Amino acid sequence: MTRWFLVLFFAFAAPAQAAGPVPVVASFSIIGDIVTQIGGDAVKVTTLVGPDADAHAHQPSPEDAKALAQAKLVFVNGLGFEGWMARLIEASGSKAVVVTVSEGITPRRMTADGATAIDPHAWQNLANGRIYARNIAAALERAVPAAAAAIAQRATAYDAALAAQDAATRAALAAIPAARRKVVTSHDAFGYFGDAYGVTFLAPVGIDTEAEPSAQGIAQLISQIKSEGVKRLFVENMANGKLIAQIAKDTGATLGGALYSDALSAPDGPAASYRAMFENNVAQLTAAMRL
Repeated sequence: MTRWFLVLFFAFAAPAQAAGPVPVVASFSIIGDIVTQIGGDAVKVTTLVGPDADAHAHQPSPEDAKALAQAKLVFVNGLGFEGWMARLIEASGSKAVVVTVSEGITPRRMTADGATAIDPHAWQNLANGRIYARNIAAALERAVPAAAAAIAQRATAYDAALAAQDAATRAALAAIPAARRKVVTSHDAFGYFGDAYGVTFLAPVGIDTEAEPSAQGIAQLISQIKSEGVKRLFVENMANGKLIAQIAKDTGATLGGALYSDALSAPDGPAASYRAMFENNVAQLTAAMRL
């Protein structure tokens, strides 16, 4: 009797064990990292747009569609950032629950080429990053109830770490005179950072890296750099640096290190996680502003 009971027990238990981590998809590397930090071993994360890659210009692949078809949850930024995602999800036939991680933030609006648009780069404010993390945790707790307690515990610790980092970022930048808190970047991805931490970012390209800057716009930017005494120009890790290099040559400003805006670095790089990305960017910016 005991032998047959054990046989039946393991026969029914095996499928549950074989199920393993829940498959989820993140649209790009920054979201993928936050999902991984909070989900832990309860999830298997597939990131569609990986390190050092430009989500604005992503060309979906058959592998992307396959990952979506197999996923239980899909995490997206929203705010118009992944213009290709809705079509890809539909084409894949995915039945996954789509979680918009920016839900609940106050969108920043900006004017580009005479038109008003929503800035999608909300993660560039750590206070918004905390909202992303809470939305991710809530979705994971619902999707993986057996691991809900562990997910909630990781989410609480992660939130505390982001809160402390937010305070440290504010303090580091507040120590720099306001007149020095001006830099140039490849495209307009740091508006939320600038609003939150008191930094003025100038850029030759708008919120979309695929946009083409006008000659008039570049001339105006060069004039502004000279008149305001901007000393440092930064290239983003996923952007073409030729234009910024030319502007540096024309203005006499110096190229600084790489900033990470829309993508993390490779695992062995200086911005392999969302938190490391902020640490790198703040260190690069404050060093440049002190010169």
